[in-house]
Formats: sequence, C-alpha cells, structure tokens
Amino acid sequence: MDKSTVQKIRNIGIVAHIDAGKTTTTERILFFTGMIHKLGEVHDGQAVMDFMKQEQDRGITISSAAISTEWQKHQINIIDTPGHIDFTLEVERSLRVLDGIAMVFCAVGGVEPQSETVWHQADRYKVPRIAFVNKMDRQGADLFQTIEAMNDMLGANAVAFQLPIGSEESFEGIIDLVTMTTTKYDGLERVEAEIPEDMKAQAEEMRDTLISRLAEFDDDLMEKYLEEKEITVEDVKIAARQAVLGICITPVFCGSAFKNKGIQLLLDAVVDYLPSPIDRGLVRGIGVDDPEKTISRRPSISQPFSALAFKIINDNFVGQQTFIRVYSGELKSGSYIYNPVKRKRERIGRILRIRAGARKDIDVLRAGDIAALIGLKYTTTGDTLCDENEQILLESIHYPETVLDLRIEPADQKDRDRLGMALSRIALEDPSFKARFDDETEETVISGMGELHLEVLVDRLRGEHNVDVIVGEPAVAFREAITREVRHDYKYKKQTGGKGQFARIIFRLEPNPGGGIEFVNNVKGGNIPREYIPSVGKGFRQMVEEGLLAGFPMVDVKFVLIDGDFHEVDSSEMAFRICTIQALKEVFRKTAPRLLEPMMKIEINTPDVYMGDVISDINRRRGKIGGMRRHRKGSQKLNGSVPLLEMFGYASALRTISSGRANYSMEFLKYEPLPASLQEEIVNQQLEKRKAG
Repeated sequence: MDKSTVQKIRNIGIVAHIDAGKTTTTERILFFTGMIHKLGEVHDGQAVMDFMKQEQDRGITISSAAISTEWQKHQINIIDTPGHIDFTLEVERSLRVLDGIAMVFCAVGGVEPQSETVWHQADRYKVPRIAFVNKMDRQGADLFQTIEAMNDMLGANAVAFQLPIGSEESFEGIIDLVTMTTTKYDGLERVEAEIPEDMKAQAEEMRDTLISRLAEFDDDLMEKYLEEKEITVEDVKIAARQAVLGICITPVFCGSAFKNKGIQLLLDAVVDYLPSPIDRGLVRGIGVDDPEKTISRRPSISQPFSALAFKIINDNFVGQQTFIRVYSGELKSGSYIYNPVKRKRERIGRILRIRAGARKDIDVLRAGDIAALIGLKYTTTGDTLCDENEQILLESIHYPETVLDLRIEPADQKDRDRLGMALSRIALEDPSFKARFDDETEETVISGMGELHLEVLVDRLRGEHNVDVIVGEPAVAFREAITREVRHDYKYKKQTGGKGQFARIIFRLEPNPGGGIEFVNNVKGGNIPREYIPSVGKGFRQMVEEGLLAGFPMVDVKFVLIDGDFHEVDSSEMAFRICTIQALKEVFRKTAPRLLEPMMKIEINTPDVYMGDVISDINRRRGKIGGMRRHRKGSQKLNGSVPLLEMFGYASALRTISSGRANYSMEFLKYEPLPASLQEEIVNQQLEKRKAG
C-alpha cells in the first residue's frame, strides 16, 4: 500500500442526537455504494447496521457497528454510533479512532442535547467534521435555522454548501453551491437540472458568501476573490478541504435519507473534504518504560506496526472480535504482535473486514485501516498493539463514570457461575459497565450509565447468555471518599494451635483529589519482605471496591505504606492481606468519610409558558438552572445541574407540568458530597439492607 492508496482511505463516523436519522443515513450510504441491494429500515427492525436483537426491538442503535464500503475509488470505513446518552462510551471510543465525522442534524429539531455532547467529544479529539441536515421533507424543516443554531450553540462556524429546492413536502432537490449544479430526484434516480430561475439570485449570493468565508483561511483564494479573478470549482474545493482539516469551518449539506435524497452528494463531500489518515498526520505515544519519552508514528507501511483496540464483540460463530485502528505498519494473519499494556504477545488468528453482521477474511491490514482481529486473548478496549521490538503506548480511551446500580441474582442458584461468566464477557465488551458481588447481601450489583443501559444489559443476559435473573429497582451509584489524612499502626496476630499468622503495617491514608486510587510503597530497609507488599495492595484495593462506609466503591484515595514488621514463620501473603483489611476497617471512621452523589448535567426544552413551573420543580429537586437561551420561537432551552437521586420519575413529572410539550436530556457531570442529613439516611438504609441480607 503506497501513499496514494492510504490517501484514498476515509475513516468516518456517522454521529448525532437520537432519532436524527444516523442509521437510516448509513443504510442509504451502503445501498448507493452497492454494499447492500435491499433497503432496510430502522422502524421495521431491518437495518443492516442494527444487527443486535435489542437494537432491532427498540429501533435504536446501541453498539457502534463498523463497516467498509467504496465510493469513487476510495475505501470508506464507517462507524455508525448510538445517539442515546446511555451509550455515550460507544461514541467516545469511536471518535478516538476516526479521522472525520459526518454529523447528522434533524432539520426540524436542530441542535439537540446529544448533538452538543457529541460535538464536544469531537472537539476533545480534534476530529474534522461536515454536517448533514436530514429530514428536509418533514413539516417544520428549516436548513437555515439549523445552521444558525449550530453557530449559536456549538460555535461551529457552519457554512451552507448546498441550497434546498423546496422544503417540507415540496422538497424536491438540491443546488450545489460549489459547482452551481442542480440535482433533482425521481425515486432512486438522480436527475441533473438547471437552477430554477427564481432561485438563481439567492444561489449566486450564497456562493459569494461561501467563497468569502473560505477566503479567510486561504490566501490564494483571498487574492482571487479581492481581485475578482475567475474562481474555479477546484479552487473552492481545495480551500474548503484545508479549512475542514483545520477545523475552521463546518460545511453543511442537506437531504432526506428516508426519501433517498442527498446521499450521493454527501458521499462526494466525504471524499472531497474529510481527511485521509495521511491528512491526520503523525500519531504520538509515549515510551512503555519511560512515560517522559514521546514517540511518533507516520501513517505508512514502512513504519513499525502500531494500532489501538477500540471495541470488543463476542460473536457466536467466530468468538471474540477485537476491532483495531492501525496507525502505522502492516499486520498479517498468523503473525505475532505485542500488547505493551498487558505486556503479552498476541497471535493473530484471522483478520476480518466487517459488514455489520457479516464478515470477510483478509490476509493483511495496513496503516490507516480499521478491521477486526480473531484470536487475541489478553487485549481489552483501549489497549495499544505494536511491534515487540519497537514498542509504543498510544493514548487510551476516556471512560465515563457509572451512575446507576442494579441488584440482580440468578433465578436459579445453579446459574450463579454462568452469571459470573456472562457478566465478565459483557464487561470486556463494554467498559462503561461494571459488576461486583456484595458478600454481605450475597447479591450481584451491576452499574451502568442509565436505566436504558442497564435494561439492555439485563436483556442481553437473558437473550444472548441464557441466564434468567431476578432484578431489583435501579439505585443511585454513590461513591465513598475520605476528607482527612490519617496515619495508623496496626498489628494482626492470630494463633491457632499450629502455625500462627502475623503481620504489622504502618501506613497513611489520605485524600487524593483527581488522582484516583493510588497505592504507594515507601517501605525502606526490608522491614516487610518485598513478596508481601503486593498483598497489602490487594487488601487495600479490595476494600476500595467494597467500600467501608456504606458498601459503595471508594474514589480518590491514596494508601502510603510506610513501615511494618513480619515474623519468620507466621507471616504470609494472606496474613498481610487480612491485616490491611482489618486496619482499614478500624481506622476508616477517623478519615471523616463522605458519600458522594452523581450530579447530572440537565438540558430542558420547554415552551415559555411553562418555564417558571419547570424551574421551580428543578429547585425542589436540589437542582440549579445555570442558564437559558431561546430554543426556537416560543420556547426556551434551560441548562443546569441536578442530583440523580432526585430525578427518578422525572419524565412523567415533566409531562404533567408541561402538558407533554417539554422534553429533557441528562448526562453525568461530576460527583459531589451528599448533604449530611441525606448521608445519614442512605448509610442507615444500607446497614438495614445488609442486616436483612
């Protein structure tokens, strides 16, 4: 694969708010590129990209599906991502490996809450983007209002590259402002036409605006524009491409995916304006043993191999599929690569090009490509894969905090082991999901991003893994933290006839704001033999996971092992682990522990007339409205924060307050200390549960 071939790869994501039409748009892309020959619809469960049963049942995208297709001799690797906030990790990890995105907006709804979330995620990874305003055939569709909202709410510097001919039911075609050509539609056929006489002046004016905006980012175009020289289509495309790559503008295209209008023109835009792996340039990582050392890789097959694993799917036919994005070098099936995170060699059994639910074997994978590997045993999401002799650690993937807990148990106790195996598999596929076993209540607690997320996970346990479970009520996923530093000296001594048990540790427990869970070994002089130190760390991490105040996992705490003592005969790894657990239980109350609750960022769209009642209700729920702005005529968009604890049943409450005319969206914001009175109540409830258990 030479440079010109890598230049013809486009790794793109189709991303948007729920119901903007992402999956329908992707289906049409596959149809018009010849990848599929029958159109499937989301609403009838026939979409190729929604191949999970839960997706077909609900008509939403849950798992980002990867698929490869071709357009104008370019290979396009597409990832169709979910729009629901509960599956935000799917978007996050896709953006980490993509080169560009096509952002889909609904021409009626405009910029919706999840549109903003995805936009800011793309900002974090500096991903160039183009926009597709979908559903131009719907009542209330307005391209220019959507562009205005993109600029006001996202700072998108959005520029119309197309002008619709008609709107709502009369939407019949598109004027391309770059080429000044017109496309109309007759069923699945495109028909070239003249620009309507009554639209020529508007089209000329909009093209002039487009060129003047692009000239701000291109000196050659600016010179021609100011000197009124002829500006060719190629001049405009070159300037637009550079502006997109620099994330200076967002070209806006329009159409109706459901009515098959505008898709081929969108594909042209993907090829013309979105980056190839070469355009994205060097990928940077760090040394495996020297984090201060920066290492770069060019997107070339002549460079050492490097890739990032961004998704894992367990398939009933081929087993575990590990999706990777290759940044440099090449990989052949049957060869070996190295995982520097797990410090393990991995053998590549097969390499698969994925067509959503279908697959095709390929022999080699090269720089810039995306595909799935079969045969990896140790690799998990976010791991780097590289040449063992040229090691590199690439930036991993940001995982959001879980906010809801759900207690489950197998309907048949004989299925307990099968439940554990199924949960381990799901956790491997979905890092935004966590599972732990509560020894005191003998229940399994699963944690996720929201009610829908947990509902889908339970469905998967029952459907994919054939484990029936009894499910409790969703509960807020609190966290425990300490607020005071404490030094402690603890001795564990036990004599049971024969060999005894002995361990002594001197340690400091301290708050670690923003630093996560940290274990530091400061023992000098061998007072505790080196082989026992990991057992102290294991005891500490066990108690961090189980919690010491009310059974919730701890956050932001540092354990510093200072000194200790041991006995030649009675000391053991087990003794030091038990010593650590008992020491933490004894000292924990002295650290002034606090419960932390998840605070949610909330956005509410409400008609003006209900605004006062909506704000009053949020205030009653210990929430705060921090700002408001006009959403569209007669309605406001309210932004604020609110504790998740107070938001159960909010959907029906908001419907009642607004006569069904308001809607809202929530996502995790941060953890904050729970008020003392509520903390006491929650702790007592947990103690009662444990006694009952």
